Amino acid sequence: MKNLYTVGKTRTKTATVPKTVRQEWLPQMGVYGFGSSETLVLASLVTGDPLMLIGQSGTGKTYLLNSLSEALGLEHRHYNASLISFDDLVGFPYPEQDKGTVRFLETPATIWGAESVLIDEISRCKPEHQNRLFSIIHERRVQGILLERLVYRWAAMNPCNNDQDGSEAYSGSEPLDPALADRFGLFVRAGEWAEFSDAEKLAIANPAGEGAKSPRSDDLKTRINAWRLQFQLELERCPDLILNYTSAVVTHLNTAQVRISPRRSRFLARSLLAATIVRGKSPEKLFRQVLQASLPHTAWGFNPKPEVVAAAHRAAWDSARAATGAWIHAFLAAPTIAAKVRLLTELCRDKDEGSQAVAQLIAMETRETAAAFAFVTYPAALMGKLAIGAEGVNDLAKIAADMYTVKGEITWQERFNVKDSTHPEIVAFSKVLSGLKGGRRERAQQFFNWCLIQKVIPVAPSVLEADMNSAVVHLAKLVSGAGDVA
Repeated sequence: MKNLYTVGKTRTKTATVPKTVRQEWLPQMGVYGFGSSETLVLASLVTGDPLMLIGQSGTGKTYLLNSLSEALGLEHRHYNASLISFDDLVGFPYPEQDKGTVRFLETPATIWGAESVLIDEISRCKPEHQNRLFSIIHERRVQGILLERLVYRWAAMNPCNNDQDGSEAYSGSEPLDPALADRFGLFVRAGEWAEFSDAEKLAIANPAGEGAKSPRSDDLKTRINAWRLQFQLELERCPDLILNYTSAVVTHLNTAQVRISPRRSRFLARSLLAATIVRGKSPEKLFRQVLQASLPHTAWGFNPKPEVVAAAHRAAWDSARAATGAWIHAFLAAPTIAAKVRLLTELCRDKDEGSQAVAQLIAMETRETAAAFAFVTYPAALMGKLAIGAEGVNDLAKIAADMYTVKGEITWQERFNVKDSTHPEIVAFSKVLSGLKGGRRERAQQFFNWCLIQKVIPVAPSVLEADMNSAVVHLAKLVSGAGDVA
């Protein structure tokens, strides 16, 4: 069979879509104890928004961030905010009298040329230095000069004095200025011993490799670059589920006297988009986790009540799902395959919703309609032209993959006194095919051959073929780039 959407010599290839397998990257760097937060850490690498780690001493905060820089091969700087001076950052200034300007004498420790920066013990930083760090974190600038190579800005701190449970007192760890804290995208809490698995405990306690540099991971760097490219593309059309959820949850929290700044709402949406790209899905649990990690309040010594945050999340999730899932009802109720395809391509912006819609269609529709829908949409879904996740593509593949190379036997029953032996459906299909030409005829014959083998009997073959053709015409525009791609 020729390509479903174009007439030419290219043949449609079938492929098995692998199930999404979640790979754990941090243990490959020798970093343990952050398993539950790995998606958050990776999401921050995708967005490039500043990341803050908060936790007790000895929980691997600094080790994690330094290991990331080594694995990604970054030009890295590690500063202790409690000891840093301005000269440590920029170098020794000296005037260029002939130009009337001031230059800085660089050293291996100065920030110029850095691709990643870790500001450790930021909660112990002197107030006057916080102002200098502010411009680095917020603007990637020092003294108004853009740090052109700087991508990642990381920080780490112990719990501040207003947020301690009495187990350890961190003298000198003070709440951050709210304006500074609000410049960080995510706040990841470092885990404690009781939260680790047995395997993690053994790996952490093992002294082998102490002080070793994390090996460079080209695979991780390639994966992050791919995620970042997808992130940049989807930023232009952020899924409605994320936008509706963000708007609703920020409104609910502000109403409950938990202030969330307008800037913070955009950080939250960016982090949600990146996290769903990293995970490949949009589960409620992930949204709840990203929301919790997006609240800056713990860095300035105030923790919102868990029940308030949980209630805001629940209300926002329910309203967002109701708002963004309405199109699914129209999709399932649409009377034709072409109409279903148009709704899928024009309204679906979330891959999980797309997969959900496909699964419901296959379960609810007649076998002939489900097969025809899978037949016309599977190639486009396989090429990534539809907003359908891996699960949805797999569901289509289970039906459609064998339809492009039909093999089997056709059997039927008839009376002995019939002179001209002909399969009854072949006659009906032949009448439809006689009025078709080229790729359309070949496509229809391929589908009808499958119907014969599988004993699927369309009620109105000519109507079904015309409907399929309309859907293919619409999808062909997407594949060729002539129409909008969901």
